[in-house]
Amino acid sequence: MAVIALWIEYDGGAYVGWQRQKNGISIQQRVEEALTEVCGEPVVVYSSGRTDAGVHARGMVAHFTIAHPLPLSAYLHGVNDRLPRDIAVCDVRPVSDRFHARFSAQGKWYRYSIFLSPVRSPILKSYSWHYRKPLDLSLMRRAAQSFVGVHDFGAFRAAGCNAKTTVRRIDSIELLEDGEQLYIDVRGSGFLRHMVRMMVGTLVQIGAGKRVLNDVSRLLAQGMADEMRLKAPAHGLCLRQVEYPAALFDEQEQIEAGCNL
Repeated sequence: MAVIALWIEYDGGAYVGWQRQKNGISIQQRVEEALTEVCGEPVVVYSSGRTDAGVHARGMVAHFTIAHPLPLSAYLHGVNDRLPRDIAVCDVRPVSDRFHARFSAQGKWYRYSIFLSPVRSPILKSYSWHYRKPLDLSLMRRAAQSFVGVHDFGAFRAAGCNAKTTVRRIDSIELLEDGEQLYIDVRGSGFLRHMVRMMVGTLVQIGAGKRVLNDVSRLLAQGMADEMRLKAPAHGLCLRQVEYPAALFDEQEQIEAGCNL
């Protein structure tokens, strides 16, 4: 048996999310269908996590096992030929049989994009939250640092989240300006459902003067959302990268693996 890892990029706008669901088409379904056709046998992929409906990815990682492996080009070009244009496998690597896309992951990097302009952008509308009013970015940066560290993020998760624990580690959160674009980069050990979008929504409320600076600390301490909770729109969020121990890859593979970010 061989274990093959895939790095997948997708526009999540047309899908119900990564995971297979009964109420629509998922990215996982499309990838498994393409792999099954190429391999000539049923293939199940295991991902590094789930993205919700409308969320995008530049570096989703998934793996599968295969009894009779094909040349790696088959999993790249052959699968891409069978995928819709809004999903692509951008890298393929054989990995250790100890590798698991989800359980081997050490950290993730999400980027949230906000377009700060009084006038909408038809080009950016599918990938950035259009926010028309000015934001106090200095205040938002100060508030963001309260997220860094190990905390109970119970106040920053979806109502239907069934995670066994709400404790997570945030390694860094940065606000980066590029003209009218604001990027909020969040890196951490793992994330609850809607967690990044809730974090971003809270920071935007602080920047807009609708919350006070210490609301992040207060929400973390109380472990429950309040009536002002704001979830940033899904289309502004993108999974950029998943990090793994180097020992699971050859040195050269570790350097090269992943989407061109």
